[in-house]
Amino acid sequence: MLKIRFLSAVWIGMTTLIMFTGCASKVTFKTLVREMADREHLTKYPENDYKLMQFSSYNRESVSPDEKGWYANEDMSHFIRVETNQGRREFVMFDTTGPGAVVRVWMTFYKAWTGTLRIYLDYDTVPVIQGSPHELLSGNSLAGPPFAVSVHKGVLIREEGRDLDHNFYIPLPFSKHCKITYECDSLERVRNNYYFPDVFYNICYRKYNKDTRVETFSMKALEDAKRELQQAREMLKGDHDKSPDVKEFSHELLPGGSFSLHFDTPNSAIDHILLHINAADTMQALRSTVISATFDGNETVWVPAGEFFGTGYRNLAHKTWLNRNTATGIMESYWLMPYRNNCTLTITNYGKETVMISGRAGLTHYSWQAGSMYFGASWHEYYGLNTRNDKGDFLDLNFIDIRGKGIYAGDQITVFNTSYQWWGEGDEKIFVDGEPFPSSFGTGSEDYYGYGFGRPEPFSHPFIAQPVGDGNEGNSSNGGLTVNMRHRSLDAIPFHNEINAYIELWHWDSTAVVNYALTTYWYVRPPFEINVKPDIEGVRRRVARCTGDIMKRE
Repeated sequence: MLKIRFLSAVWIGMTTLIMFTGCASKVTFKTLVREMADREHLTKYPENDYKLMQFSSYNRESVSPDEKGWYANEDMSHFIRVETNQGRREFVMFDTTGPGAVVRVWMTFYKAWTGTLRIYLDYDTVPVIQGSPHELLSGNSLAGPPFAVSVHKGVLIREEGRDLDHNFYIPLPFSKHCKITYECDSLERVRNNYYFPDVFYNICYRKYNKDTRVETFSMKALEDAKRELQQAREMLKGDHDKSPDVKEFSHELLPGGSFSLHFDTPNSAIDHILLHINAADTMQALRSTVISATFDGNETVWVPAGEFFGTGYRNLAHKTWLNRNTATGIMESYWLMPYRNNCTLTITNYGKETVMISGRAGLTHYSWQAGSMYFGASWHEYYGLNTRNDKGDFLDLNFIDIRGKGIYAGDQITVFNTSYQWWGEGDEKIFVDGEPFPSSFGTGSEDYYGYGFGRPEPFSHPFIAQPVGDGNEGNSSNGGLTVNMRHRSLDAIPFHNEINAYIELWHWDSTAVVNYALTTYWYVRPPFEINVKPDIEGVRRRVARCTGDIMKRE
């Protein structure tokens, strides 16, 4: 198992909390809806500081990296407790004191979807929200898409009993307390705290500092915010190509060659990048052509172009809040990248063939403030990786370790699976500021990326996307590629001193080999340190198109 590193007490002592002048604003349903679709909020450390945490149905045998159950599967139907409320048997999934806000709910089921979801706020015995998961989490009962949606809606269920995914992004602020329960008569105890049939859930929430003023959600607040919800819908479409200052380019990059755009307009931000790559071997060029960026002397971006724009190393159509690609190879990024004095955007060809690049980058005004941060993006690949370690155990793969203060804003995986067996049982494990147990511990790789049961069909959503899922039903002779991404907004993860982000490689085939590339997106204040370094050898390596392209480890 990879060693999980924690920040030393010395480093913690050296890092201090930046204090903002004035009083923090009140958190309301409207303010959260506005924030959800505002790219600029990611660039500034939260005015109302919070800790991002998660309740999930993960197997409670997972206690510590040093104990046997760390890689336990069966991450379903584990609840906090069972209550009897007005004669009803309710399974408690979420229970916390405020102030806080639920910011993401994901659920799916095996035969257990005919139940009632209830959300209680501020110790009220009457739920403020009540209904079936289909109506509330992926239907039009509250707000409809893109705030409540199944990304695979309309796709036939392949196996009897397996439900669709449910993604719910309506924020639910509370000042004192929140409890979420599920009533389902078919659930029966199997052993310990595990019930059957299966209920899978991930519920992300913000735990604000105790003095934060929060206005508790109500149905009236939902009704009063119709205008804000409609504005957020429009902004989440990702059509941000309206930069007032645009630089266009068209350039031939010989092997080893590079091209740079320099921006010296102070107090500005890159808010849009469009790139098209033309090469004899486009798949290889998407991996071997690298985007890098330096802001006020801080190099924070070094990522293969295809990974940076969310298309892996194939031209794949998808559209999220923060990037967009077409099947013809037009790639766009909408990450907001601020700086105070100057920045340089560079495109380098580390491949063996000439590459033609064309596109544009847009600049907009940005008011640099005390809490402003630099954008960062990092990439690395576990190449030819055995699905078990030398002891036969599963693996924790590291997204990134960051020392400093900032925001974890999203990630992407590009997996080439050489086996027909499912590769993605692994859970995300995200440690913040030296905590002994991760505040985000999930129930499966596809659950983390917003879908369920390893479905292979492509989908796009403002915050999540699967441009290709061929590797989810891998062919034993040719293998298959999967690209999954998650862009965070209200569920962005602040860290004061450090963050250590991992995802398990939990593959059903113990003899398989995979390529597993990880890209992370973050914002940070100097000084900072990351463990992921530019991997020139990795981007020069031949990309896998079939199983034979992967070098098996001896």
